[in-house]
Amino acid sequence: MPRRFVQSLLILLAAAAPLAAQLVPRAQPPCPPSCRPDQDCARPVHCVPFVAARVERTASHIRADLDGRVVRYEVSETYINRGNTVGEADFLLPLPKGAAFEDLALSINGEMVAGETMDADRARAVYEEIVRRMRDPALVEWMGYGLLRTRIFPIQPGEEKRVVARFRAVSEREGDALRVDWIGARRGSEAMGVQDLTLSYSDDGALGEAYSPTHVLRASREGGRRVFRTELARGAVTVLVPVRSRGAAVSLLAHAPGGEDGYALITLSPPVRATRETPRDIVLVIDVSGSMSGRKIEQARAAGRQLLQSLTATDRFRLIDFSSDVRSFRDGWSAATGANLRAATGYLDGLRANGGTNIQGALEEALAEDTPEGRLPLVLFLTDGAPTVGETRPEAIAQRARDLRRQRRVFTFGIGADVNAALLEQVALQGRGTATFVRPDESVERAVSVVAERLARPVATDVRLRVDGARLYSMQPQGDIDLFAGQDLVVLARYAGARENATLVIEGRTSDGLVRWTGRVSLPARSSDNAFVARLWATQRVGYLGAERRRAGGNAELDSELRQLGERYGIPTELTSYLVKEPGMTVAGRNDPSLPRDPRATSAMDLNAAAAPAAFERARAAAEQRAAKTIGEVDSKDESLRRADDHAFALRDGVWTDTRQAANTHLVKVKVFSNAYFALVRRVPELGRLFGVGAQVRVHGRAVTIEVSADGLSELDDAALDAVARDW
Repeated sequence: MPRRFVQSLLILLAAAAPLAAQLVPRAQPPCPPSCRPDQDCARPVHCVPFVAARVERTASHIRADLDGRVVRYEVSETYINRGNTVGEADFLLPLPKGAAFEDLALSINGEMVAGETMDADRARAVYEEIVRRMRDPALVEWMGYGLLRTRIFPIQPGEEKRVVARFRAVSEREGDALRVDWIGARRGSEAMGVQDLTLSYSDDGALGEAYSPTHVLRASREGGRRVFRTELARGAVTVLVPVRSRGAAVSLLAHAPGGEDGYALITLSPPVRATRETPRDIVLVIDVSGSMSGRKIEQARAAGRQLLQSLTATDRFRLIDFSSDVRSFRDGWSAATGANLRAATGYLDGLRANGGTNIQGALEEALAEDTPEGRLPLVLFLTDGAPTVGETRPEAIAQRARDLRRQRRVFTFGIGADVNAALLEQVALQGRGTATFVRPDESVERAVSVVAERLARPVATDVRLRVDGARLYSMQPQGDIDLFAGQDLVVLARYAGARENATLVIEGRTSDGLVRWTGRVSLPARSSDNAFVARLWATQRVGYLGAERRRAGGNAELDSELRQLGERYGIPTELTSYLVKEPGMTVAGRNDPSLPRDPRATSAMDLNAAAAPAAFERARAAAEQRAAKTIGEVDSKDESLRRADDHAFALRDGVWTDTRQAANTHLVKVKVFSNAYFALVRRVPELGRLFGVGAQVRVHGRAVTIEVSADGLSELDDAALDAVARDW
């Protein structure tokens, strides 16, 4: 047994969700001034000389290598002592579901040193003896239910320690995809450092493009393997890897909290190649009013050139520019021939900015030419202002566009804070497109090119979904959906009617006629798995409701739903927010002249100039929410908040407090990391993820509130545990 390193592990595999990794506060008494670390004192018996130390995690790197169905994890954690006395890292290391621990190594004098397994009580005694001698041990203890506790001592002031743990797990199958999970640390007000995950697997064609419903992934290829990385990850990371077959990969992740309808995340990875290209009729509309002068008009020209370069021989196009008047490159459609594209590029280069903003006239011209059956009509509309010429009432312009749109898909781009955000948002939503809002310091060219690239190759249009024996409703996005090459279909929905073995049907139109994909899925009546699905659904629902509120103004029913979603899921909305004040800061009251007197002034479409920047940001946030496929794309950066599953927590008087409303609940208070603590986690597995928010947590269930603190109960009998499980 090495003197400088000891680890202890009682391997008890249990299928459950572990707690998030976090530093564990040490409740150890300080040394009296006359007591040295190597002395026995009257009180305490063995004093601890490092209570003033501040050990923080500065980095966490997780590598997951998928071979066949087995995932090998390697977790590298780095800790630093930012205090002025000797410190100890005392942290919890979660294991994925069903994982088997392999080893743990500690960096000692620049070398990674492994340890050995021994009796837990003996290992703890040896560890404490080595600590008293100020050497370099590490101890790993099984804390129950898939959770390891790791302790490293000593860490000198300013010193860094690195620890590496390895374990394996079998990847579960989710529909036609393999699932890889990592329950990671949450970054909040504590300086826990960054966390990133790297997933790799063979590039032999057996597995498709990895997709994460929780975070953004960066893809690359290294040494015959496909590699996907997420950086600055917050919370649990889930990655789905499609298993390639002759058909498309269809999967459904369900979350059923019980007592209400379930939530579903439905994904479709379409075939790699469409059977035949769908010809497109594309209209690009560019605002050339006076406010577009300078960098904006240069970027608009560049975006137009990129769009022209993306056209294929089967496409047709129109170019329209507008200020006070509306002009076009040519009358009618132009085929995407080399000569026509060169002429159109020259037309773009000659555009100059001046005059007013005739939005209705430009929309009427863009929607004037009909498209025959079998072609996909698309309109890209770019402006940086509000209507000033012709019809200036936003609601009338939106209605006129709706009357003329027919089957056209309309994509709008708002540049800067002077646009009428609500108008562009409504035109896009009614036009089955998206609204993109670009701040003055961002690239207009990039925003347009991203959308244009996605529209390059349609795979299926008018896509619809259903599940035999169950009902899908409140789907986000709503209505018929278009699917383009290189894009996964991602739909979030509520479901009614539990079915353990149901058939999911996805149907759409292609250039060769109707297409149909199916998959076997499970819609449980109650399941705490995949809690992120509920929050993703709520985020997109908030975006949709916010747009409706700006279109027609608020009403009691809509405002109530928007407020409830914001409070339950911790999502900033037009009606919910979190305020953190510095000492001495005052907040403007109702008589603040900078605030609109009518609360609906910023929701109606006739936004005044003072409210326009705020409306732009709200519309931009709503558009991002509707487009978001991952939690990483929508998570708030407010570090006074933390989230676990579908619960949001705010830091109140040192306690991470559930922001849900607690009505008619009784309180159960347990001591952190006590027998009662782990007994509750075993009895109600989802509590593990909720307790992982911090060392002091207050969380609300259906009829019980559970508080974790330093002075709660250490033991709970079976009757008390049964009562908590029943009321949760």
